[in-house]
Amino acid sequence: MWDRLLTDCNIATMDPAIDAPFGAIEDGAIAIQDGRILRVGRRVELAGSRAKVIEPLGGAWVTPGLVDCHTHLVFGGNRAHEYEMRLEGASYEEIAKAGGGIVSSVKATRAASLDELVDQARPRLQALMRGGATTVEIKSGYGLETETEIRMLRAARLLGESEKVRVVPTLLALHALPPDYRDKRDEFIRLVIEEMIPAAKGIAEAVDAFCERIGFSADEVRALFEAAKRSGLRVKLHAEQLSNLGGAALAAQYKALSADHLEHVDEAGVAAMARVGTVAVLLPGAFYALRETKMPPVDLLRRHKVPMAVATDCNPGTSPALSPTLMLNMACTLFRLTPEEALAGMTREGARALGLQDEIGTIAAGKAADLCVWRVNRPAELCYWIGMPGPERRIVAGLDA
Repeated sequence: MWDRLLTDCNIATMDPAIDAPFGAIEDGAIAIQDGRILRVGRRVELAGSRAKVIEPLGGAWVTPGLVDCHTHLVFGGNRAHEYEMRLEGASYEEIAKAGGGIVSSVKATRAASLDELVDQARPRLQALMRGGATTVEIKSGYGLETETEIRMLRAARLLGESEKVRVVPTLLALHALPPDYRDKRDEFIRLVIEEMIPAAKGIAEAVDAFCERIGFSADEVRALFEAAKRSGLRVKLHAEQLSNLGGAALAAQYKALSADHLEHVDEAGVAAMARVGTVAVLLPGAFYALRETKMPPVDLLRRHKVPMAVATDCNPGTSPALSPTLMLNMACTLFRLTPEEALAGMTREGARALGLQDEIGTIAAGKAADLCVWRVNRPAELCYWIGMPGPERRIVAGLDA
């Protein structure tokens, strides 16, 4: 006997093997057993089956749980004052050079205890959950020292253990150069490679970096990736957000899970990503907040068949975004993704960007029963409404969350 049977629903499986927009199965049913999807199909195909709980959904649409594959959710304080500076005309780089930006979050984060970091991040995580997120990646990167970076990763782990959501911690090892290392870049790189990465092993799932003029060079990132490889950790990269330093091609060279931002990526970088399956993570919240005008080359990514994910990039400075559905709308309105591409970006391709495509991201037999139930008439409405409230129900590992 099955644990649950969801019936009288339309299912946006997002499974490319199903030859229909959104991988749709209308008038469908989903069987759940031990937290996993046992069967999915037309309601008539599952009719007569026995389950402990049978739940008619009244024609609602069911999608995979949303996957927010790029956030900086754990940090101390906020940077609302920088928002005011940007409104007065200061650029991202000007704010960073004046001592703001990433470095300005470091002091508050270093001063916060583990419990304080968890307590400050929890409302942000809960907002993403209310918006439909069932999986959230959380990066460190506001410690710029081993002790605080590990504390941030532990905070991420604790959030995942205490909330009904899957949390994936990532060590953002090279995010910004600490002020006290301005004349000692090599020394900081050594500290990250020799101390920080070994300390993060077993806590972080991957290693990330910010490859940019105001961040770290391609050679510095290469040294980091070699260290991550030796530790058995996957890699990701903030690449080509403000300029083109060849980060996308470098990420592909190391078979990175994803290269993120990509506003300035060129065809060589896109082609390199396509060859190895590195996911392009598009971050419309940062594009919007920074009032950027150069869009990521979506047509080029499509032409090379690079998977495109969409994420909030929730962070205190450049994307204080807490609504996954708003990101779906922005991905379509600002970047011209189709609604199907955008929803795939926050389900199937978001899972791929975390290396979890075999576990989550589509509604298919054998995968985790992470689902959202939406009271809409068609899946495109999730992208159509600006800042649409979250799903009617969120199911994580087969249980209401």
